[in-house]
Amino acid sequence: METSSKSNYGDQIKSLLEHLNGANAIVVGAGSGLSASAGFRHYYERDETFLKYFSEFEKKYGYHSTFDGFYYRYRTSEERWAFLAKQLFCMLDAPTGEPYKHLHDLLADKEYHILTTNLDAQFERVFPAEKISAIQGDCRYFQCGHRCHDELYDSVQIVHSLNNAIDADLNVPTDLIPHCPECGAEMEPWMRSRVFLEGRKYRGEYTKLNDFLRKNRNKNMLFLEIGVGRMTPMFIQEPFWNMTYALPQAFYITVNPKDAYLPKELENKGLAIREDIAEVLIDTKKLAENGK
Repeated sequence: METSSKSNYGDQIKSLLEHLNGANAIVVGAGSGLSASAGFRHYYERDETFLKYFSEFEKKYGYHSTFDGFYYRYRTSEERWAFLAKQLFCMLDAPTGEPYKHLHDLLADKEYHILTTNLDAQFERVFPAEKISAIQGDCRYFQCGHRCHDELYDSVQIVHSLNNAIDADLNVPTDLIPHCPECGAEMEPWMRSRVFLEGRKYRGEYTKLNDFLRKNRNKNMLFLEIGVGRMTPMFIQEPFWNMTYALPQAFYITVNPKDAYLPKELENKGLAIREDIAEVLIDTKKLAENGK
């Protein structure tokens, strides 16, 4: 794999805009790097947001990111749900990231679909739900921890109640912990984990994507990958590579300051932009506006 070095930054932005405007259909694949470009770095970093919401958890448990907090082995459900409530509240309470708005403006008049592994529901704030496939879950929902039935439940009101009830020892009251109405097991956030529910909602996310791909597979299609790293390449990155290689009219562009890889097999059908995602989206939007 190689990163692109044949074009300078200005040429890359121009090429990105040309492919956005020239494509008959666009599939956006977005990972955690897009959230990071919006300032939401607490998932993997000890940033200002982490210190604002989780400094007491850090003192008690010793972890330095919400990713580590999610997988920490808590002694009690009351401790675990205090963290989960704070984590989910942090995501629900976050402002809408500017890069999501800029991406929306660039796609506004185009035929597109979004595939994302992000859990923070940022896309749903600016894009129609029918144009989004969230395949790793969504912070706005709970599921049965035993997966006894195929149903998701709104988490927002419960999350706020739990967050308001966290005590000085970082516990929540036992009677506030949500339980499955069918089997009585503790609920779980609908996020990728060992008990992640791959039911109707999950299958429906893929159905939306596959319908879009079937409809547009013979058209001039752009696969635009934004902020996808190497932790889980099988969900977005590798399928994008394979489809770009297989579809004669497809083109692939990846934007990532660290992990912008272009396989040699796609060197004539792709572009890797190893630059700051927020700046790339802003500059592409400016170029589009100047061209009008």
